[in-house]
Amino acid sequence: MAKTVLTVDDSPTIRRMVAMTLGEAGYAVLEAVDGLDGLQKATTQVVDGIITDQNMPNMDGISFIRALRQHPSGKGVPIIALSTESSEGLKQTAREVGATGWMVKPFDQARLVAVVKKVIG
Repeated sequence: MAKTVLTVDDSPTIRRMVAMTLGEAGYAVLEAVDGLDGLQKATTQVVDGIITDQNMPNMDGISFIRALRQHPSGKGVPIIALSTESSEGLKQTAREVGATGWMVKPFDQARLVAVVKKVIG
């Protein structure tokens, strides 16, 4: 059974690239357009891992991770932040609220698959 990854990003292009990359690696991929949409999907469907952007309308990545970690279904789900942001302060904040890892955009497809396999399985 394929593991399911939720990708949360306001960019349709990034969502498609993540879905295509992970789909080719054997993962099922759900898409969410922002943190609010991601929170709704992550708390009503079973997901094995999440890849989230930081800068999004309605709810940013840090707020999304924080809210999901407070929900019973989001306690142990691996979350990878995928963002154009690379500041150490932001990465530290993401770790503090519960991010499992951080990758910087643009992403290398092989590296994304390797990180997902390591973190999600």
